[in-house]
Amino acid sequence: MLFENTGLVGLKSDLAYLDESMDKVGFFRSQWDYNFATYDLKFEDKKNNADYYLRINTRPIDGKLESPHAVLEIEAVYMGKAMRPQGIEYESPIPQHLLTNATQRLEDLKRLLDA
Repeated sequence: MLFENTGLVGLKSDLAYLDESMDKVGFFRSQWDYNFATYDLKFEDKKNNADYYLRINTRPIDGKLESPHAVLEIEAVYMGKAMRPQGIEYESPIPQHLLTNATQRLEDLKRLLDA
């Protein structure tokens, strides 16, 4: 599921502040490469025994990704169901209580990045 109208897409931040802000909201660094970086936030649905991940894609637009001074731009925000043994499926329906929680976390992140 792609999150639209979060106000996050297009925001820019240096890596050090982005890491700090993501950590405050509960995200962790996930996939990293020279040309992109993702942050994930895991949600557990104990009722259905399933895990979901809220993922934020970023791309460095100034500097090298490993530098705390590199500037990253948020490209996309989406959520999907974890599939075993690995992977995320983005077409599965997501329980409303998880969507509500995810939306709140995204709002919290936006407030931090707008500061």
